[in-house]
Amino acid sequence: GGLRPRPGQEVSVKVLGALEDGGLVERDPRLTFVPGHGDVVQALELGVPTMQPGEVSFFLAAYPYAYGRPGSRRCACREPDVPPEAPLLFEVTLLEVRDGPDPQLLPPAARLRLGSQRRERGNFHFARGDFAAALRSYRLALRALDGPTIGPPGPEEEEELQEQRVKCLNNCAAAELKLGRAEEALADCEAVLRISPDNGRALLRRGQLLVEQGRDAEAALVLRRALELDPASKVIHAELSRLAKRQSPPSSA
Repeated sequence: GGLRPRPGQEVSVKVLGALEDGGLVERDPRLTFVPGHGDVVQALELGVPTMQPGEVSFFLAAYPYAYGRPGSRRCACREPDVPPEAPLLFEVTLLEVRDGPDPQLLPPAARLRLGSQRRERGNFHFARGDFAAALRSYRLALRALDGPTIGPPGPEEEEELQEQRVKCLNNCAAAELKLGRAEEALADCEAVLRISPDNGRALLRRGQLLVEQGRDAEAALVLRRALELDPASKVIHAELSRLAKRQSPPSSA
């Protein structure tokens, strides 16, 4: 009879996850997400909306509703690896329910926490090879970082917000490439470079994408700048060598 989370609302939960032998594989004292956004396992997506604030529930999840057929490797949000096709028992405490985060004014520290949490969830999906889910989590992280704040961030908070944005955008580019979306990946790289013009990862990836598009002159400028920042990089040397060979006229017989 109590109030349960409505569609679009954000929840915070305390989560413990264990294998059948009792081994703890997940521990998060405050996991925040919006059910339906797809950035947590389905057991939580489906189970938490049935709960009331303050309620403690146990969800026994078959592997499709946990970490799937492949299981998962170690990541920041969990303890050890989850074996393939492993059912899990989740103990979940619903701590808080509130309206979705986008229209809310949150302090910069809260935006940083939310953005970092969603980026880590994206990293988890990426490590499992679920690149579409990873991309959703990275985009949600950016929405959290870019949302309105209560008062302007201080210099240190603003610097950290920018660093988090750069990480998320670089990760978006990596996921887009895995999904075969070169144009979107290029746009993400360019967004990174608007924030951090000397970001080596974005420069290299942008140069590689420009080479693939046949924009050799632009690619050469970008890759040379990347090489100035990292002269020892074998990858950048190889890209420039490949580009030089492509631009060399064929020798006459």
